[in-house]
Amino acid sequence: MIGVVDYEAGNISSIVNALKAVGVKYCTSSSAEELSDCRGIILPGVGAAPGAMESLRRHALVGFLKSYDRPFLGICLGMQVLYEYSEEGDIPCLGIIPGKVMKLSHTAEKIPHMGWNAVELRQAHPLMKGIPDGAYFYFAHSFSAPVGSSTTGISRCGGEFSAIVSRGNYSGVQFHPEKSGRDGLQVLRNFSSLC
Repeated sequence: MIGVVDYEAGNISSIVNALKAVGVKYCTSSSAEELSDCRGIILPGVGAAPGAMESLRRHALVGFLKSYDRPFLGICLGMQVLYEYSEEGDIPCLGIIPGKVMKLSHTAEKIPHMGWNAVELRQAHPLMKGIPDGAYFYFAHSFSAPVGSSTTGISRCGGEFSAIVSRGNYSGVQFHPEKSGRDGLQVLRNFSSLC
């Protein structure tokens, strides 16, 4: 079973509907005790980093998520809070991936970046099994993670940013797989296979 973290900053219904569509068993919870029984965790995210971190602290999930040792997938804001720090609200985050999330480049055509964009793979990643390099996914964000040692896929909006990241058992995608059609559903199937 995959646990979907309910921390009042997630697009829970869209994730749940996508997991149902691919036949994955799941539960939604804000309890570390319940989530610890899951074979993998998805941390979705819609909103802002300060509210997300405050909610994770309020639900006593920070330490649990930082020490989780099974497959983990952060989506959009859920990926961004894996980093050490976010410029959005000038707030420390989980610190699992080194680096700082920053506002999209001033050269971006439009902020927030909303719509379909290609994802270019820097290296093979199990989340992208069966998905062609350059596939399009749906993005909705104003902040982004830099390209660094944990980056396995990039996209562009006024410059390159991390679209897929990986560090140990932790993975993250800046795009919304639950809103990205067939390839997005394949990302969720691939994550389920890792679990």
